[in-house]
Amino acid sequence: MKIFEKLAEYRYEQIVFCHDRQTGLKAIIAIHDTTLGPALGGCRMYPYASEDEAVVDALRLARGMTYKAAASGLNLGGGKSVIIGDPHTDKSEALFRSFGRYIETLGGRYIVAEDVGTSTEDITHIQVETSHVVGVDVTHGGSGDPSPLTALGVVQGMRACAEEVFGSTSLDDRTIAVQGLGHVGHNLCKLLHEEGAHLIVTDVEEEAVERAVRQFRAKPVEPDEILSMPCDIFAPCALGAVINDETIPRLRCRIVAGSANNVLLEPRHGGELAERGILYAPDYVINAGGLINVADELEGYHRGRATKRVMRIYDSVKSIIAISKRDGVPTNIAADTLALERIQAISSMERLHTGHPYGQRFRRRETL
Repeated sequence: MKIFEKLAEYRYEQIVFCHDRQTGLKAIIAIHDTTLGPALGGCRMYPYASEDEAVVDALRLARGMTYKAAASGLNLGGGKSVIIGDPHTDKSEALFRSFGRYIETLGGRYIVAEDVGTSTEDITHIQVETSHVVGVDVTHGGSGDPSPLTALGVVQGMRACAEEVFGSTSLDDRTIAVQGLGHVGHNLCKLLHEEGAHLIVTDVEEEAVERAVRQFRAKPVEPDEILSMPCDIFAPCALGAVINDETIPRLRCRIVAGSANNVLLEPRHGGELAERGILYAPDYVINAGGLINVADELEGYHRGRATKRVMRIYDSVKSIIAISKRDGVPTNIAADTLALERIQAISSMERLHTGHPYGQRFRRRETL
């Protein structure tokens, strides 16, 4: 891979390679943009097939965090980190503490949180070596598991879409197909069940499906069937890139709104959804509840305040729909416009970032 060409393509600021032979640490920290503030993003642990694959994932996710923070109104930039390894067999306190020391060397430019393959316990080990951490366990003064508030944000985004498509924010009696029943997917099903929605669910883990059937009276289907199920809302809550050339013709829904990252394989697929009359809630906007929740720790965590901020995802999605209509563009492009307009309004300035507890000065650049 030609690293500098990759960094230049989407104007990344920095990529850091971290290695510790003693603990087996092989990690990558990607910082995309710090125009609005220090980069915040989770640490993902995954047994990548190659180092190139790990780099691409870190870069892609970091850029998404820039847009997510900007569209959420947070004074934060975008970053992400990945650790190459099997989260079931390769974890150790020493490994995460070693990683924490690398984060500390960045002096607050990057703030880490949990992500796929990592837990609040892992973040607690990192916290021993650096203060640039959010998402720690409640017993250590943090916000704990962000999944419930991520799910709440998805519901708020669904409400905004339902109002546009069906003329009402109510999800009662709506049929919603949920793909993926991890922490967020399960919490989403719980909230939707309480709203009176009819659930269709799938997951590669049979136990997760059985639990949803038992607790929420959900209808189970095989993973390869979920995209073709007639429903009001399709909620992808597992892997990304599920909306692509092969899957779009199979969709039988009016809305796509879920917690998964990078739902569209390519930006053009947002336009193809629009052409088919399917309203898409941009992933990095609708799934920002977790980010909003952990970011609240930077002010001294307050659950009520974080919840109130997550509820505003409804307003963000409504704004995106309005921009989409105004500019005649798909909602994924409208979401980028919302984020970029905010970043570009700040990018020509260089000012003291007084709203951040580290009180550091972050250089503003002319364009994203």
